[in-house]
Amino acid sequence: MDHSLLMAVLLLSPLVGFLINGVRYKQPTANLSGGIATAAVVVSFLSSLFLVIDLVGMPAETRKIQISFFEWIMVGKFKVNASFYLDQISAIMILVITGVGSLIHLFSIGYMHHDKGVTKYFSYLNLFIFNMLILVLGDSLVTMFVGWEGVGLCSYLLIGFWFNDKDKAAAGMKAFITNRIGDAAFLIGMFVLFATFGTLNIQEMNSLAPTMVEASWFGALTLGTLLLFIGATGKSAQIPLYVWLPDAMAGPTPVSALIHAATMVTAGVYMIVRLNPLFIMAPNTMMVISLIGALTAVLAASIGITQWDIKKILAYSTISQLGYMFLAVGVGAFGAGMFHLMTHAFFKALMFLGSGSVIHAMHEEQDIRKMGALKKYLPVTHLTFFVGWLAIIGVPPFAGFFSKDEILWMSFHSPLGSPALWALGVLGASMTAFYMTRLMCLTFWGKSRVSKSVHPHESPALMTVPLIILAILSLVGGWIGIPEVIGESLGHLPNVLGEWLLPVIRPIPNLIEADHGQEWGLMGVSLGFASISAFISYRFYVKSPEIPEKIANSIKPFHSLVSKKYLVDEFYFKVIIDPLVCFSKRLWLYIDVNFVDKTTYIISDIVKGGGGIVRALQTGNLQQYAMYIAIGLVIALSIIIMK
Repeated sequence: MDHSLLMAVLLLSPLVGFLINGVRYKQPTANLSGGIATAAVVVSFLSSLFLVIDLVGMPAETRKIQISFFEWIMVGKFKVNASFYLDQISAIMILVITGVGSLIHLFSIGYMHHDKGVTKYFSYLNLFIFNMLILVLGDSLVTMFVGWEGVGLCSYLLIGFWFNDKDKAAAGMKAFITNRIGDAAFLIGMFVLFATFGTLNIQEMNSLAPTMVEASWFGALTLGTLLLFIGATGKSAQIPLYVWLPDAMAGPTPVSALIHAATMVTAGVYMIVRLNPLFIMAPNTMMVISLIGALTAVLAASIGITQWDIKKILAYSTISQLGYMFLAVGVGAFGAGMFHLMTHAFFKALMFLGSGSVIHAMHEEQDIRKMGALKKYLPVTHLTFFVGWLAIIGVPPFAGFFSKDEILWMSFHSPLGSPALWALGVLGASMTAFYMTRLMCLTFWGKSRVSKSVHPHESPALMTVPLIILAILSLVGGWIGIPEVIGESLGHLPNVLGEWLLPVIRPIPNLIEADHGQEWGLMGVSLGFASISAFISYRFYVKSPEIPEKIANSIKPFHSLVSKKYLVDEFYFKVIIDPLVCFSKRLWLYIDVNFVDKTTYIISDIVKGGGGIVRALQTGNLQQYAMYIAIGLVIALSIIIMK
């Protein structure tokens, strides 16, 4: 089939779904509006599948599909076409976005069935998918930025979907403003790169990337990539701009699954992988990325240990897992970063939708202290969530094990990595095993703490079928990128994903051959720590539930600090937001009210007074006019005579 037609269908199908449901947004017809929205994304998924199949059939060195629809911007030497580019990197993204996105849409039909604004909800979901596809397929940073801003707008609409609730509306606003801070840096980064390369076309910039690393902190490449990374910290919730993501739980749960798993938050990682030839030549930027990623992984995991809201625990795990992805790309392991992005999409979508099934069964209850022993009431949800749990804590052979282990190994082995980064990664993995096991114990296992007024029940098939499909992907999805050391021991199984990405990933400079003995040893250490951590958590929250409380009381000040998220939000309010609001109010009072307004009033009074004088001359009285003429004549003659 014609590639232009497939690309157009891929992009426009969700937009058509948005328009249809957007026109009839007041209709509370969940099945019809959900069916339209889901069908729109499924059509995009099928188009993606056909395009990727054609891509696979091409020779590796020429594997790309570029479609240009029209000339968009032309100002002097600056030209941007409405062009879209499919290669090995964007192929993974479109399959994940439309594939996982379809399942989330399907789940939403059951989850949002009773919501009055369900049609508007589905129109927003479709618009989100459309913008994400623009972001990943755009062949220039300008086109990517259009999608970048589009998903930011949609996240605002969806997080604050129940805007009658002030807290939920504020959460949407918080996400919007925090992202704008990062976006400003992204824009400046684009200006720097355009000034350096004379183009913002991604392929052209990659081909113009220097062959020698830029050692200076103030070089154009380092500066430009650092600014782009700041943009990524906003979109992908890294230190210091991660604070919007936990609050984003205010939106409907499938929205959380969509934002956290398949779309928006992975945009920063994707952008860096897309521009990997530029980033790999800026080692200072890479060092910042890997350090921020590792610290974010540990910080978010530590907060996750103390949270009680099932969705917020998953939110902090998303921030932590994104930290791993940035750690990977920061040490030059771009393929490992994309691998974890893909596996994370499977098991995190599964866990968020699973939490939605739990919340649905618990009549909107989200506090895990009021749950327990739900295993017998929600067998499908429990089993699929169980698979997601094994995947995220990195138990072999589940998907998360392969991708996380690859990241940990490269953080140690890469010349851009270090034992300290590896240690931080192992610490984060151990914490993840602890708090995710805690979540399982308090939700599905142990003694029931469910109120007698609540009667949990399994979700309908519309909600459980997506869970089952995602559970299967979480189980088998990792085998596509099986690390070399494991593949060899299992009869030389190929790393399909690694070979697929090889032509579009620039190799890490000075990378030496791996020592398989060392790699097995490090794998054993990280797996051992995670297993011990999970076992301790199980003992604490199922066998001896009094111990966690005793420990929390013994370290009460520190525990309180962590449970309050290290008071980061309070710090931002005290140091940045409140002073800024105070300064803005003073600007309004002294500049706007006392200067601009008063100046305007004075000028208007002068004009009004002058007009009054002139108006007094126009009375309509002919005798007065004759007198004015006579006086004027006398004055004029007097001047002539005096001369």
